[in-house]
Amino acid sequence: MSTDLGSTAAAEAAAAADPSEGGFDWRHFLRTYAIIGILLVFVVALTILTKGTFSQPENLINVVRQVAAIGVIAIGMTFVIITLGIDLSVGSILALAAVVATSLAQKPSDRMMYAGLDLPIILAVLGGLAVGGLLGFTNGVLIAKFRIAPFIATLGMMTTARGLALIYSDGRPVSLLEDPYNNIGQGSIAGVPIPIILFAVVALGAHMVLNYTRFGRYVYAVGGNEQAARVSGIRISRLTLVIYTISGVLSGLAGVILSARIGSGNPQLGTGIELDAITAAVIGGTSFKGGIGTVWGTAVGALIIGIINNGLDLLDVSPFMQMVVKGVIIVLAIILDERKNA
Repeated sequence: MSTDLGSTAAAEAAAAADPSEGGFDWRHFLRTYAIIGILLVFVVALTILTKGTFSQPENLINVVRQVAAIGVIAIGMTFVIITLGIDLSVGSILALAAVVATSLAQKPSDRMMYAGLDLPIILAVLGGLAVGGLLGFTNGVLIAKFRIAPFIATLGMMTTARGLALIYSDGRPVSLLEDPYNNIGQGSIAGVPIPIILFAVVALGAHMVLNYTRFGRYVYAVGGNEQAARVSGIRISRLTLVIYTISGVLSGLAGVILSARIGSGNPQLGTGIELDAITAAVIGGTSFKGGIGTVWGTAVGALIIGIINNGLDLLDVSPFMQMVVKGVIIVLAIILDERKNA
């Protein structure tokens, strides 16, 4: 009996010392779900400041529709950052994928100068995804095989892909697109805009991959301790290739969504979107120290970015001041990340 009492006392003492065992861990709860509170604070504040205009259902749907492309890219960025990488080329890959996809989705009379074939819209979409995947794979090769730092490799790809987009389109927007292609960005299914559906499907798929597959466990393991992951038999090079290819494919998908939404493939699309994607991931809890991050957190972070953009527009804040606000948010997000994981 005394032994049992002693064991019970020891367990209670351990629970008191460690709230995560035998009690509710408020610190863990706040670290995990504080992002939801931040989202709600922004929604309430902007609703008050805009006198209810922000919270109109049409505007809220428009916010999510606009943030779909950022969210899709940010999910790919989450995989990259978890493994202690970075991808600065996502905006340029988006632009090249957009001009390639839209050139294949033009009405037949205009399409001939690019392809010379009357291709179905699905091939235009696949063309954009293939371009994104190829450039993402190239990033992976540079990083995994040639041991180039991710920052440098993707910085070079950022410039290269943007130049290729300008060359391919001769520096002009690719317009006069087929209606089914435009429908990808402008249409809806059962009242839900297609960009939102695509964003949700990508988020759900990525969540399942990260949390319920061996590949997902490997991603976290590499970010947590690359040397230990290597010793345990994880093929780091192959994993890196796959992760950057995923980032490239999702950038290509974002290019399709964005170009279909505006009805044009502009070689300047996606300029600066890499900063929004990185900010969304970090705000959502993905750590630059690696091994930490969730898809749902990144999705909420992307929504916060969209809400800020929309709210500042409704408040008639100048685009120049919006750049300042975004810069401050990025710095604050990194400071919070450092303090949270200290």
